[in-house]
Amino acid sequence: MRLNELLKYNDIVIQCHDNPDADALASGYALWWYFKNNGKNARLIYRGKNVITKSNITIMLDKLKIPVSYEPDFPDTPELLITVDCQYGQRNITKTPAKHIAIIDHHQAIDELPEYSEIKNAIGSASTVVWDLLKKEGVDVNDEPLLATALYYGLYTDTNKLSEISHPLDKDMQDELVINRSIIVEMSNSNISLDELKVTGNAIINYEYFEKNKYMIIKSEPCDPNILGVMSDFALETAGVNVCLSYYIGQSEVKFSVRSCIKEVHADELAAFLAKGLGGGGGHMYKAGGKLRPEKLMHLFAMQTDEQYAAFSAKILHERMEQYFDSYEIIYAKEMTLDTSAMKKYAKTTQELGYVKLDDIFPDNTEITVRTLKGDMDVLIDTTTYLMIGLFGEVYPISEEKLRSSYKTLDKPFKKTFEYAPSIRNTATGKKKTVMSFAKTAVSVDEVNIYAKPLTKKVKLFTTYNEERYYSGEIDDYIAFREDNPHDIFIIRADNFPVFYHEID
Repeated sequence: MRLNELLKYNDIVIQCHDNPDADALASGYALWWYFKNNGKNARLIYRGKNVITKSNITIMLDKLKIPVSYEPDFPDTPELLITVDCQYGQRNITKTPAKHIAIIDHHQAIDELPEYSEIKNAIGSASTVVWDLLKKEGVDVNDEPLLATALYYGLYTDTNKLSEISHPLDKDMQDELVINRSIIVEMSNSNISLDELKVTGNAIINYEYFEKNKYMIIKSEPCDPNILGVMSDFALETAGVNVCLSYYIGQSEVKFSVRSCIKEVHADELAAFLAKGLGGGGGHMYKAGGKLRPEKLMHLFAMQTDEQYAAFSAKILHERMEQYFDSYEIIYAKEMTLDTSAMKKYAKTTQELGYVKLDDIFPDNTEITVRTLKGDMDVLIDTTTYLMIGLFGEVYPISEEKLRSSYKTLDKPFKKTFEYAPSIRNTATGKKKTVMSFAKTAVSVDEVNIYAKPLTKKVKLFTTYNEERYYSGEIDDYIAFREDNPHDIFIIRADNFPVFYHEID
C-alpha cells in the first residue's frame, strides 16, 4: 500500500489501540502530520475505558505536541478510518464505524484484511512501518524534529530500548532520524512508576532457577514491556545465571524478554526459538525479546478460561527453554576435526558472485558497519579487505589473498536485486552508501574440494576465524571442511548447497 492511495479521501480518522503506547501514538502522529500537510481533515484519536495516565506517555504528549484526542464515545462515521499499531475488529481496539478501513501494523495479520493494508510483522515497531511509507512518498520526517523524536521513541519503547531490533529497516530509521535526545532521556527516566517498581521486585523474588543449563525464568504481572528487560538485566548480575527469560501473560499477547551473557547462547536466536510459529522474536546477541499470540496458542490447545490460557502459555515457554538447550551441539573448529566416514566429497560449482574492494568506498582504516537482511557486521577497512556478495544477498568479508586464490575477478558490474539491498555506513560520520553500487563480478575457480554432510542435529559452530561468535547450522543444513585444512569447518544452508557444490568420486 502507498499512502498517496489514501489521498482521495478527505475526512480521515487515525485510531490508536485502546490504552495506547508510545509506538501507537508516534505512528498515528506521523500519519496525522502527513495527511494534514496534504490538506486533509485528519483527526488522531484513541478510545476505550481508560484515559492515558502513564507518566512517560503524558510527557510524550506534552513535549512532542501530539494532537491526540480521547474519544470514549466517538459519534462520527468518517470517510476513512486508519487503525495504527493494531487491526480493525480486534479486542485491543474499540470498534469505530467507518465508510472505508485501512490498517497499518507490525503484528501478525489475524483476520481477512481490507484493500488498504500495510502489515510487516518482522519489523520492530509501527513507527518504522509508517516511516518507511513516508520515505516512499519522498517525505523527510526530519523536517519536523518533534515528529522524528516521536518515531524514535516509538521504536525505542517497542523494542526494549532498541535491544530487540533485528530488521534492517528498524536500524535504518534509528540511524537516520535526527532527534531531541534530551526529551528521549526525560521520557525514558519516567518509565517506571512506584507500582511498577513493586511489580519488578515481586517478580524477581519468585524466580525459578535451572542449574543444569544455568538459566533463570521470571514471571511478572502485566507491565510495561521495558520492565521485563530491567528484570532480566538484574538477574544476569547474579553469579551462576548465564541466561534469563522474563515474561508476562497479557490478554492480547504473551510478552517476553531474553538476556544472555555467554557467547554460546545468542539472545536473538533464543527469542526466535521461543516464538517460532507462535509469534515473533528477535534482537541482538545479548539482548532480545518477543511475543506469543493468543490465537496462535489456541491452535495448539483449546483454552476455555483465562486460567487455562495462562497455564498453557507458561508451560510452552518452560518447555521451549528446556528444548532449546537440548537441541544443539557446540563445535569449536580450532580444537577439533570432523569424522569423514559419514561425509561425501564435493567440488565447487562455478558461480558468478559479487565482490567489493572496501577502500574504494571509504578510506583505509575507516570503521564501518555493513548492514544486510541477516544483521549488522562491523569491519575495519584496510587495503586488503574485500566483501563478497552471495547469490542470496549474504555478505561476508574476505582477504585479498583468499579472493585471488578462490575467484577470478572481472571488471563488470554485479547486478542483483535482493529483498534488502546491503549497505555500508561510516561508523564515525554516519555517511551511508549502498554496496551494490560498487559491486563487481567474481567467478569461482577454487579447486580445493570439501567434505560435507547434512546435519541431523542443530550446530553452533565457532570457526577458526571467529572464536567469539558462532554460526548456526539447522537440521538439513550442511557442515563441511576444506580438504586441505580439516580445521576450516563451515556451515552451508540446505537450499544453497546444491547451487554451490556438486558431488565427486
